[in-house]
Amino acid sequence: MSVQAPAGTDRPVTTATFRARKAAGQRIAMITAYDVSSARLVDAAGVDAILVGDSLGMTVLGHLSTLQVTMDDMLRATAAVVRGVQRALVIADMPFMSYQVSAEDALRNAAAFMVAGAGAVKLEGGAHMADTVRRLVDAGIPVMGHLGLTPQSVNQLGGYKVQGKDVAAASKLLDDCRALQEAGAFAIVLECIPAELAALASAELVIPTIGIGAGAGCDGEVQVYTDLLGLGGDFTPRHAKRYAELGAAVTAAVAAYADDVRRGAFPGEAQTTHADPAVMDELRATHSDSACGKAGE
Repeated sequence: MSVQAPAGTDRPVTTATFRARKAAGQRIAMITAYDVSSARLVDAAGVDAILVGDSLGMTVLGHLSTLQVTMDDMLRATAAVVRGVQRALVIADMPFMSYQVSAEDALRNAAAFMVAGAGAVKLEGGAHMADTVRRLVDAGIPVMGHLGLTPQSVNQLGGYKVQGKDVAAASKLLDDCRALQEAGAFAIVLECIPAELAALASAELVIPTIGIGAGAGCDGEVQVYTDLLGLGGDFTPRHAKRYAELGAAVTAAVAAYADDVRRGAFPGEAQTTHADPAVMDELRATHSDSACGKAGE
């Protein structure tokens, strides 16, 4: 059974839409995209928000983590996604070390994303980032927080694993949620934490929570484009569900194309443009006369 889309899904999504959805008990659908083609496809599908994730470091650029992603990478991707979107809210991930050094750096870099067309930015970290979040919000830049498994801190966390599993860690996460909310964040991504903890945080907060590997108790969900569509190879994270096997379909289609080229079956008549015979007759005559003249020299 399909669930009817919330009223107003024909209008552009804003951060105010996020708050309204939370108040109405309507879940928020969010997905990543990294270029104009993927942005057009997911926007046409009716998602509420598109995260231009620094996960592009792995899904697009072939890095082993997000740590190698630069501001130039993210700005170029954000601008491309914006050009493909008509309705969804575009949220740009602030890459590693683009906001951690100082609030001034964060403000300058966040402003660059807004100039590129983003509707908001996302950054990782809890209470220690509250002043930075407040600074950006005071400057008119909407901020989404990110807690739990924060990929930019993967080396400190000891790998990609579930966070908030003991009382101390869970209590700190709840404190961090409150700090981000008080600082003015409009939403918080909760990644790879126990479902019960995510549900508790979601119930306590006024702002929406967006889960990824955090169970069904959040106010919305975000997933990676390549994971959902089977474009990321054989590995699928536990928190993801494959809705298609496009990787296999693409490989099969390209193999069929290559076979047609080698057999001389492509391009065919349907893909061919012909010249006016009179033009070709004149061209051949001219070329023949020119060749004869050179041979007689």
